[in-house]
Amino acid sequence: MKVDPSSSVEQNSGVLKTNPKYSDAIQASKIYILPNAFTAGNLLFGFLAILWCIRAKYTGEADSQSTATEFYNQAVWFILLSFTCDGLDGMVARLGKKESLFGKEFDSIVDMVSFGVAPSLMVIFIILSPLEKYPFFRETSLFIGFIYLLCAGVRLARFNVITSPLLPTLDKLRDNSNFFGLPVPAAAAFIASLVLVLNVYDLQKMSVILPILMLLIAILMVSNIPYPSFKNIDWNTQASPTMFFILACSGTAIFFYRFGAISLLFLGYIFFGIFRYVINTVKSKRINC
Repeated sequence: MKVDPSSSVEQNSGVLKTNPKYSDAIQASKIYILPNAFTAGNLLFGFLAILWCIRAKYTGEADSQSTATEFYNQAVWFILLSFTCDGLDGMVARLGKKESLFGKEFDSIVDMVSFGVAPSLMVIFIILSPLEKYPFFRETSLFIGFIYLLCAGVRLARFNVITSPLLPTLDKLRDNSNFFGLPVPAAAAFIASLVLVLNVYDLQKMSVILPILMLLIAILMVSNIPYPSFKNIDWNTQASPTMFFILACSGTAIFFYRFGAISLLFLGYIFFGIFRYVINTVKSKRINC
């Protein structure tokens, strides 16, 4: 029987044996300074986002609504900075070949704070502010916020299990070019950027759509829809002229239309995964027929 060199198991006399990537707990728990420093930055910005949401909530009750809106906007930027740090920690670890099991677990715990608790709290506070006196809307907002938080936790735990170096390899689930389910950082960044759009363009009345979007995004996080991971990007990665043109246009749009362009970029990522999944499913059914 051929043994996949990337697999964490090998077969000997019909018995599966673990062949862990790390020789012992000490090696697996190594703390590499640079990638984990970015993870700590992710946690810092997530913590600040939570604090600023709380400030916005209670400032809005005691002071002007404009001040509360400004605090929410700053909380959004903190979440987006967390998103940036989350992307950099993995990239630095892969480029420097300094990945560790500790780093992966630390990253998931931090993501739960920055991309689970922070956006849930933000949406709950924004929705509850005008509707607190209505028990149904208050309880519904709390319920949806918890469902989002629960799905984020399930999504992160499933990712850790799928990518565990101590379990047998499943090529379908270990595909580095794709995530299975919408990544939690992308989900949180989209919600945060949408809040920014609603505040900047004075569209607070449309904030009632946020709970619905959170519920849909929660479902996407625990789905099996593949989303591009961009993990294979390094200094040698090349792009076709069309892809380079799209990337250049996206960067230019973000520069000129910061608030709307960021939100549309994440929205495009979400729908890209859905459309690609539907198209591939239809093609596979036609082939099987």
